[in-house]
Amino acid sequence: MKRSFPKTLALLIAAVICAVFSSGAFAQSVEPFGNQENPLAEQHDASFENYRFRDGETLAKLRIHYATLGQPHHNQAGEIDNAVLVLHWTGSDSRVLLTRPFMESLFDPGRPLDAKRYFLIFADSVGHGRSSKPSDGLRMAFPKYGYGDIVDLQHRLVTETLGIKRLHAILGISMGAMNAWQWAEAYPDAVDGIMPVVSFPTKVSGRNLIWRHLAIDYIRSDPDWQDGNYQKPFRGWIQSYQLLRMMIDGVPHLQANAPDGAAADRFIAEAAKQSSGADANDLLYSLQASADYDPEAALGTIRTRVFALNFGDDEFNPDQLQILEHLITRVPHGTYKVQPGSEKSFGHLTMAHPELWAQQVATFMDQLGDSQPQVTR
Repeated sequence: MKRSFPKTLALLIAAVICAVFSSGAFAQSVEPFGNQENPLAEQHDASFENYRFRDGETLAKLRIHYATLGQPHHNQAGEIDNAVLVLHWTGSDSRVLLTRPFMESLFDPGRPLDAKRYFLIFADSVGHGRSSKPSDGLRMAFPKYGYGDIVDLQHRLVTETLGIKRLHAILGISMGAMNAWQWAEAYPDAVDGIMPVVSFPTKVSGRNLIWRHLAIDYIRSDPDWQDGNYQKPFRGWIQSYQLLRMMIDGVPHLQANAPDGAAADRFIAEAAKQSSGADANDLLYSLQASADYDPEAALGTIRTRVFALNFGDDEFNPDQLQILEHLITRVPHGTYKVQPGSEKSFGHLTMAHPELWAQQVATFMDQLGDSQPQVTR
């Protein structure tokens, strides 16, 4: 499906929409440096033959695309000790995380995850970006995947493809944050510390779950969807996108930017325009993928350091529920921060503005006791 690329901010917004349901699903690619890839990043593909998903379905050849920044450092035992896995939100991929805003806020020299110091790994999760996904051709015949499959494949990429026994850190955003919680439980000795950004360490429920079901119904009940074989954007898809676009933003920000009917109409029209850059089948799979996510019961088993960051104006992980504050007490080495929202922040979408929370990443790395030597090219 041909993708369109409006302004950088609009792309970030569009790519982010799916985080609505603790990472909803609007597959959107970004061209962060004009028409080229980030020139500093190296692009790679890993293949896994006859991969068996947790539901029993298999894919003869599963591709996981990933990018890297920086160089690995080896300790005295010859093991890589400066690797950091950076995980994207739903509907996004590694290209979003390699845009200038993220580079300047997080990965440039002197920033919290300086690529001259760390070996940074950006994996496109299965179902996303340039990894295997429904829109590649199989559409609704693509095997059903869950978050467990996403994390299993990330772990195989890190350990088997890259030969890394232990990550120094994981920075996960929205869906990536949920994956980070899963990593800490499934592979307790595989990472020094995790930083989940905008997530709850519990299953998707309440409003998140209701909105998810509404979006799925909008798509599946539209006859133009044609059981996944649609040929052009259709009303049910556009309405799903408009709904999610509204819900992803911050209440104070929308109040300030949609003061009248004309502004509201512009917002709705722009959301409809943005929907043309995403795929409805990829959306459905992404919405369904989080059904196996529920780390709450095993939080007490986490042995790695955890610094969880949420935003006070995030309507999909609402601080008023006090879920993060309550559950973080079960994590032996867990701390958290709820960053206040304002008219200048963007609710859940603040995740796409790393300049607003880069200092929290610096705090996390300080807590982690970073002492890795600088790596030069």
